[in-house]
Parts: sequence; C-alpha cells; structure tokens
Amino acid sequence: MMRVVTATEAAPGRVNEDQVFHHRSVVGVLDGVTVPEGFDTGCAHGAAWYSRRLVTHLAGALDDAPDASLAVILGSAIERVTRDHPGCDLANPSTAAATVCLVRDAGSELEYLILCDSSLVVDTGAEPVLLVDDRFARSIQRIRDDYLLGDVPIGSEVHQARRIAANTRKRELTNTPEGYWIAAADPEAAAHALTGRFPLLGEGAVRRAALLTDGASCAVDTFGLYDWTAMLDLITENGPHELIRQVRIAETADADGRARPRFKSHDDATVALCVFGEES
Repeated sequence: MMRVVTATEAAPGRVNEDQVFHHRSVVGVLDGVTVPEGFDTGCAHGAAWYSRRLVTHLAGALDDAPDASLAVILGSAIERVTRDHPGCDLANPSTAAATVCLVRDAGSELEYLILCDSSLVVDTGAEPVLLVDDRFARSIQRIRDDYLLGDVPIGSEVHQARRIAANTRKRELTNTPEGYWIAAADPEAAAHALTGRFPLLGEGAVRRAALLTDGASCAVDTFGLYDWTAMLDLITENGPHELIRQVRIAETADADGRARPRFKSHDDATVALCVFGEES
C-alpha cells in the first residue's frame, strides 16, 4: 500500500515551472529550468510549458509500456515532447528542460530514477538515505564560486549580469559526458539517469520516501532549517505544504541573498511524500 501526498507552489508572482506527477504506481517531481530574461534558448516555449508537456507524455509513455523501465519511459516522454515543438532550435543547449525524480511502487521493490538536481530521501528505519544526482553540483561548483558571491543583492543589475554569465558557461556542460544530464530535447539523456531499487518488504523495507525539487530541498541543504529526518517527520505529520510555507519564510528573511547566496530570491517548490505499509 502506497499513500501519496503532494504539494507544489510557484515562487511568489511567478508561473509555476515545477510539476508533480502521480500516474498508476509512479510518482514524480519535475523542475523546469528557469532561464534569465533575454537569454537565448532557441525555443519559443518556456520551462513551465516543457515541464507540463513532459508530465503529459510521461503518463502516455507509462500507459503504452507499463512494464518498461523508468529510464525507457522517460526517454519516450522526452522524445514525444521534442515532436511538440519542431520549429524550435532544439540543438541549442539552453532549450527548454527540466529535472526529473521518479519512483515506482513495483510491489516488492521501490524503483527510482533521478536526473539532475531534484532529491530523493528514503527512510528505511535507520538513517535516511539521500539520493541526488551530484554530477550537476560538481559540474557547476566553479560557476557558483565565481558568480554566487553574496556581495550584491538578488535582482540588481550586477546580479542579473552574473546570472546570464553563469548560464552561458553552464550551457557548455549541459547533456555532455563532461558535465551533467537533464531532460531536454535528446531522449538519450534518460539513459544517463541515476537508477536503483530499495526493498518494500522484509528487513530494511522503505517506510517513507520524499521527492523534492531544489526549491523544497533548500529547507535542509541551503537554509539548514532541519536535518533530513526532521524534514521527513515534518511533512509526514503536517503535510508538504508546511515545508513550503517554512521555506517561504526563510527566503523572505534573506530576500537579497546576502546570507544565503543564490540566483533567485524565491523558487518554485514541489514535494511528493510516499508512505508505505499502512493499512487501508
């Protein structure tokens, strides 16, 4: 038995570029990649459009091949989205894209797939296991060191110029073996996702699993409001919306990004909590 509770919320004043996914036995969170205003992507569609279309096609790919691996399903969905915007320059590495984190209740096992910087936190009764695709973090660490200095406020001209410069450098690493992989125009990216399984029965069985976009995981890894155990307890007892509410408070308290340097004052936030082993 898998009980699923979800929440997703746009950054204040913005269109939500995140999506939450729950179809059949698959649950996921997606985070559309925000591009600075005026940055060339070669695409007439934005991150919100891409993440919405990818969710639609994930459902279709899952219906068409329910027994396929999560990587195959994601690859098929990416290919279908690509056919939805043939007039765009899909060779541009900054074309519309999204991070993806999926889990599937396969009966005796929990399957997972992670692509780029959304997080999966798994509770098996011991110390929670944090699963992240750290290729993205490793790839852009030097870019962050160069441009996220915390010496100018978010939204200033200097900060905006740094965002564009950071994105210009990041595009050189997108969907390359030397950089990181993300859902965009090339279905091959799905084959590079991190995948694995946890038991759902017996010793070490999964009790809870939380899927988070980086706008929600920042409660732990950016703002330090909780450790992963306390975060799981919060969303289990009070619901995912409470985590997002507390993230908004932390973001507002450091709106200029001086204490916690980042590219945006607020970010879209999405959480999916899966609880296993409960009686119906």
